Amino acid sequence: MEKGSKLAQVQITIFGDVQGVGFRYNVVEIARDLGLVGWVRNREDGAVEIVAEGPKRQLENFVTWAKQGPPLAKVESSLASWRQSSGEFSGFEVRY
Repeated sequence: MEKGSKLAQVQITIFGDVQGVGFRYNVVEIARDLGLVGWVRNREDGAVEIVAEGPKRQLENFVTWAKQGPPLAKVESSLASWRQSSGEFSGFEVRY
């Protein structure tokens, strides 16, 4: 992660037709490209949940991307909750 940047954490829940369309794997790719750490998982209710940490600017770009998602996804709505960075993650992964 960038030194000297303000670090933050965001939890994002994405609703819509977002499972079975490569959403999680696109999240991992985009997050890693932005230098973010955290995880993504499918929820039993059909939503996708993401927790990401990194520089605030990159997280804001990530949230903007997640509101649309990959080409096959149909995002109906999203919720983002911001917090202080916990420093608990060392990479970005898919959780099952």
